[in-house]
Amino acid sequence: MKRLLIIRFSAMGDVAISVPVITSLALSNPGLEVTVLTQQRMVPLFSWMPSNVEVLGVDLHLYHGIGGLGKLFHRLRGYRFDAVADIHDVLRTKYLRMRFLLQGTRVSVIDKSRSERKALLGHGLDHDALMPVTEKYASVFRKLGLNLNASYTPPRIPKDELTFPFPIASPAIGVAPFAAHSGKIYPLEMMKQVVDSLAENGVQVFLFGAGDQEKDILESWERAGVISIVGKLGGLRNELILMSRLSLMVSMDSSNMHMAVMMGTRTLSVWGATHPKAGFVAWNQPEDSIIQVDMPCRPCSIYGSKPCSKGDYPCLREISPEKIVNKVKELLFNGQSSMYKVQDEAQ
Repeated sequence: MKRLLIIRFSAMGDVAISVPVITSLALSNPGLEVTVLTQQRMVPLFSWMPSNVEVLGVDLHLYHGIGGLGKLFHRLRGYRFDAVADIHDVLRTKYLRMRFLLQGTRVSVIDKSRSERKALLGHGLDHDALMPVTEKYASVFRKLGLNLNASYTPPRIPKDELTFPFPIASPAIGVAPFAAHSGKIYPLEMMKQVVDSLAENGVQVFLFGAGDQEKDILESWERAGVISIVGKLGGLRNELILMSRLSLMVSMDSSNMHMAVMMGTRTLSVWGATHPKAGFVAWNQPEDSIIQVDMPCRPCSIYGSKPCSKGDYPCLREISPEKIVNKVKELLFNGQSSMYKVQDEAQ
């Protein structure tokens, strides 16, 4: 096999999860030419890939419907791929892989274990953990006869690659309080208490978010030692570089968790309606990187999108701000936050 197409359009966190796996694949198979097809806004996630990986970012609005996907397929045909790895399995990717199959191209597809995920709901305490998504991605490539022997190492970014518009003190952490769905968001008034307490204890806090509404909220949290970076760094790539400079990222079950570990920064994640057993836990993080409370109704949703049967997500509200603050202090000041760092002080 000489040329492989990998398809994953969204979501941000799922694409970020793929980076360590695709990096391992490329390093393990140096003679393989890998093309990753994703949305244009996801391309910065692949800024530090091996030389045999090309990233093709597309605007899906330009390839809408069957006609648009047909145009995209004809564009892809020119690459003469030997195989296609569909690690998304949605309507768009089903169409594209069908077209490749019809012309005789080998195809491998992710198993999303939908029935197992459904069985997990409401039985998180008793149900076995599902296969991590990273392993599901890897299995798609192994079915094509490819090996993944190389270990993933987060990118080593020279310190002079980017000058930030603010100093970075030590210790410095990131806090990303938002997620795609309400069932994954720690109450904002409680997270503000976490941020204020950490700042009062001499920790520099950078606030991560996106969009005008999150920008306004996070800017209202700014104070001495607390800086919102929303819209200030010129794009996702630069935000990733900042993540690589931090000692710790505090996040929800969200894309920021996966992007931080991708950049070599340890995470502390807060979980509510969703559950790590569903397979979306951060790559290569220890068990004590997760804060959650055991409740018989968890998880009530795989993605955190369903309304809470109790009304106000007690699975999140029962986690006190003090518990999060104390865990951050433990990781920062007991030296555990650097466990996964690879940035060399000599760089």
